[in-house]
Amino acid sequence: MPEPRPAPEAARVAETLRGAVDLLQRAGVTSPDVDAELLLAHVLGIGRGELHAALVRGDALPDAAASDYADLLARRAAREPLQHLTGLAPFRHLELRVGPGVFVPRPETETVAQIAIDALTAAAVPEPVAVDLGTGSGALALALATEVPHARVHAAENSVDAFVWAKENFLLVGASNARLAFIDLAEAFPELDGTVSVVVSNPPYVPAAAIPRDPEVRDWDPPAALYGGADGLDVVRVISGVAARLLHPGGTLVLEHGERQGEPIRDLLTADGWRAAATHQDLTLRDRATTAIRA
Repeated sequence: MPEPRPAPEAARVAETLRGAVDLLQRAGVTSPDVDAELLLAHVLGIGRGELHAALVRGDALPDAAASDYADLLARRAAREPLQHLTGLAPFRHLELRVGPGVFVPRPETETVAQIAIDALTAAAVPEPVAVDLGTGSGALALALATEVPHARVHAAENSVDAFVWAKENFLLVGASNARLAFIDLAEAFPELDGTVSVVVSNPPYVPAAAIPRDPEVRDWDPPAALYGGADGLDVVRVISGVAARLLHPGGTLVLEHGERQGEPIRDLLTADGWRAAATHQDLTLRDRATTAIRA
């Protein structure tokens, strides 16, 4: 009578992770090691620090977790965004809920948030007001509300899908000084006209013919959050007029844009009567935001 075969040894965390990194690297993912670790930590319900400890210990990977991890890896290798797979996107000190239908906040937008936060903090009123036009996930508005707690922050969004995510994030963060409204940015908050200290926006600014190379952006971010007309500045032109209506004299407009759009946006704003238009770089030294002062 043949002896029973021993049960196969469970896969180890380390070897599973090595295979995952190789798979994502071959799929063209730009940060295969980080993504592989974050997905495995997500599946195991632990942080990356705990995952590294498991690697050192040589822990085995439970079969159920290995199966779930394989499914997520296949989706990531097909270039579904990491944040859609985990359901979370870090932004400054926040962790926001994201998924299909909403623009995933990017690290470079944290620089835009800092510029707006600095302007809001410097406002010479006890309770300054800020407006985020086209808030998407709520990233900019919630960063301002939580980092400048004495301010009042109003956020406008008119995409149903994005509004659902923003509403969830506003509830999750629970900032009592932040208000979300389902409204087109062109008509946003007439009751605030002339009282706002900072208007900030990360509008759609990709020119219609400039299809993004990255599949995570091209295939997953909502087109309405990406494309801004032939030159990418259609929504910027609208925001220039809306912000001029909302801001009090001396108030600050902060606009995110592409790295080659600083000069045309400065020209556009100056022609509209804004003062001191200036372009600022992000941490990668690319032009990322332009500010201007309401005359």
